[in-house]
Amino acid sequence: MAEKDIKQALLERGVTIRCPDSVDIDASINPLRIAPGTTIHSGSRLSGDQTSIGPGSILGEEAPLTLHNCQLGSDVRLKGGFFSGATLMNGVTFGSGAHVRAGTLLEDYASCAHTVGLKQTILMPFVTLGSLINFCDCLMAGGTSAKDHSEVGSSYIHFNFTAHQDKATPSMAGEVPQGVMLDQPPIFLGGQGGLVGPTRITYGTILAAGTICRRDVLNRGKLVFGQTGHRVKEYAYDPSVFGEIDRICHNNFIYIGNLHALNSWYEHVRPLLAGDDVYAQACLEGARQQLAAAVAERVKQLNRFADKLADSLKHTKGEAGTFANHRRFVDQWPATAPRLALPTSNTDSGNANRDQFLNAVTQLGRGDYIGSIQSLPADAKAEGTAWLQGIVDSIGSIWGTIKHV
Repeated sequence: MAEKDIKQALLERGVTIRCPDSVDIDASINPLRIAPGTTIHSGSRLSGDQTSIGPGSILGEEAPLTLHNCQLGSDVRLKGGFFSGATLMNGVTFGSGAHVRAGTLLEDYASCAHTVGLKQTILMPFVTLGSLINFCDCLMAGGTSAKDHSEVGSSYIHFNFTAHQDKATPSMAGEVPQGVMLDQPPIFLGGQGGLVGPTRITYGTILAAGTICRRDVLNRGKLVFGQTGHRVKEYAYDPSVFGEIDRICHNNFIYIGNLHALNSWYEHVRPLLAGDDVYAQACLEGARQQLAAAVAERVKQLNRFADKLADSLKHTKGEAGTFANHRRFVDQWPATAPRLALPTSNTDSGNANRDQFLNAVTQLGRGDYIGSIQSLPADAKAEGTAWLQGIVDSIGSIWGTIKHV
């Protein structure tokens, strides 16, 4: 279908296109995947046969916007920027200047202000990011509503590339088994700060503005603060040689376990509560694709990490102490990598916790995801959390097995 014919088909469907001559709609766009009630402002470019836009969405109201192979739920507002290979559920908003790439999944009512960069990023419902932020290779959860949400302050960065030139650095603020229940205390990462991956931050944590966090914070209700002093310390350092890798590996496997848990949530739970319209179904399919891409990315980065550890071992003497774990990881990685791949379906059938939780979910109505999950009784949520935590633990324990080979 020619571009002018696609535009005409969209207009006839009830899509508003401001200044149609200034909007570029590629021939790959399927008009039936763009909902009536969508508004497309001038300077927008749409492409990709996987692009789907739910009703009430508004594109490019502040600045030019590029959208390629993304799935948008209802009432999504993207004010300007670049979006490719991402899934944005109902009510997601972005300020202008966004740069959003593959492996990104923003759940219901997550929001970002202007000039935010995301890749391999998962934000669960209500999570809010300020302006001028780079938050790639992260998962964040926490909070119960738009007024009680986890937040990342402006000018924040997740440091996801090391001096060893590797990216085995995914970080989690919150986690999946409790985070999906939408009843956990929010997390606050203060502005002009940073998180050095791979790091885990638990619910109820506050990182004060200006703080660079280099360690896990796993006890709830803590305020963490600090800054570099005026005295600079110098150490002999060889970036070709790795030090202790125990925390790096442990956090990577836990991160992948959480991706598996969220994938099971999208396989079993969200379809029970989603609407039947093509836009909701496209978002569910897109979310599963993002999670598959996220797991593949983490395995790819660990594969590079294994190669670098093998090179590091060439520069070390002996196998004692720290370097013994290096050798174990390198030797066991070829057999370990396939165990991290996402299952296709029904891999946890017969799980009593899962079955009891799903029984409770099936009693709820479709279409109101947030309200339905928050209305579940505490005992049902406990069953669901136990089910998902079992998935996390099964992946997270792999590193312990490797260490004791």
